[in-house]
Amino acid sequence: MKYYDKLIFELSHSGRSGYSLPSGFDVDCGCLPQHLKRQSPLELPEVSEVDVVRHYTNLSQMNFGVDTGFYPLGSCTMKYNPKINEEMAAHSLFTGLHPLQPAETVKGAQEVIDNLDHALAAITGFKHFTFLPCAGAHGELTGLMLIREYHMARGDFNRTKVIVPDSAHGTNPASAAVCGLEIVVVKSRPDGLIDVEDLKPLLGPDIAGIMMTNPNTLGLFEKEIGKISSLVHGCGGLLYYDGANTNALLGEVRPGDMGFDVLHLNLHKTFSTPHGGGGPGSGPVGVAESVLPYLNIPKVSGFHGNFGVMMRAYAYILMLGRENVKMAGPYAVLAANYIKECLKDAYKLPIPTVCKHEFVYDGLINDGAHDDVPGATTLDIAKRLLDYGFHAPTIYFPLLFHQALMIEPTETESKETLDAFIDVMHKIAEEAAKDPEILHGAPHDTPISRPDETTAARNPIVKA
Repeated sequence: MKYYDKLIFELSHSGRSGYSLPSGFDVDCGCLPQHLKRQSPLELPEVSEVDVVRHYTNLSQMNFGVDTGFYPLGSCTMKYNPKINEEMAAHSLFTGLHPLQPAETVKGAQEVIDNLDHALAAITGFKHFTFLPCAGAHGELTGLMLIREYHMARGDFNRTKVIVPDSAHGTNPASAAVCGLEIVVVKSRPDGLIDVEDLKPLLGPDIAGIMMTNPNTLGLFEKEIGKISSLVHGCGGLLYYDGANTNALLGEVRPGDMGFDVLHLNLHKTFSTPHGGGGPGSGPVGVAESVLPYLNIPKVSGFHGNFGVMMRAYAYILMLGRENVKMAGPYAVLAANYIKECLKDAYKLPIPTVCKHEFVYDGLINDGAHDDVPGATTLDIAKRLLDYGFHAPTIYFPLLFHQALMIEPTETESKETLDAFIDVMHKIAEEAAKDPEILHGAPHDTPISRPDETTAARNPIVKA
């Protein structure tokens, strides 16, 4: 362990201080009630200023982020975030606002939200958006609440089921369950697309709608979306669009034109916000004309959601402009297909077709990717990538494949970066074939090598 890898309390020495204040600056605590006063001194580390600076600077360098390296995290769209967007979001005239200010004093912020509403409506083909949801899953819940409100307003109280594909994001069935809906699973065909024949018998007067992502979680465009839309609408249900993969569509097609009635967008994915580590996020929900009367009924938040994320998205759209926004999707698709084709000689490609923004391998071609065969697994590949300076892609998802390795490069990476990633992936495949123990022990160059992840998840140690 390096010296500054220690906990800040381990660097502490009694009597050491990082500041010096004039005498007589002690705070009189006589006004505090006795029961609020500490009975013992506060335990704080005693360190010098230079130790504090080095310690926390060192910690910041341990974290992997899109500003430090390539982050091909499938389904998450970890694109680079232009710094001009950060500057706009951090402007004092916006950060100084308070949610309880009188409406007449925040007209500038409201204008940003209104303009963003119009921009997103034009991009997606929907009428209007609500910006109350604070995250993608929050947007899912809001959208489902709108669908339920739509049916109940029509006196249709029996629509208590929602159809979810077996390749869906895990938040889809979770959001449906929270909304009080029963989940009905529709299967995928071997080519990764929704099995329309499996869908037909599921439809009926109890179906509130279907939740879909298009392109789906395998990065494939649902070619029969028109037929699916007609079938679901034909039974009285609505189509809900999970906006996680919207980045692939920019400039090519709009969800509203596919027949969807409700969608949520992940502004922190498609429209530029650093969302690693769980936040911040924003999940605005857009609706078609038929659902518009119910848009402001679900009260999922007391205020508009994370305004800073909205400001970043607005700056991003303005910076690119109408023409350049249209280039994001095609370039993301090009990057994904380039990697897919360059690595299919070493990694199993279960669906060998043109993908959109992301694709999925099923482990290595030289096998060793199954529990009963010695060799390297998807987890080994992911860990080894860290030694080469790349973040791992999404692994073991979707659940359709045993050793899923899900890669999404986005449109912001150069060909040189993509080539470097491809070269490393080939090296890892060679290592797996010649000496898989190198991968089994990876990562070798990180502060922590390979903890027991199952135990860590079930019994987390969050303090020393």
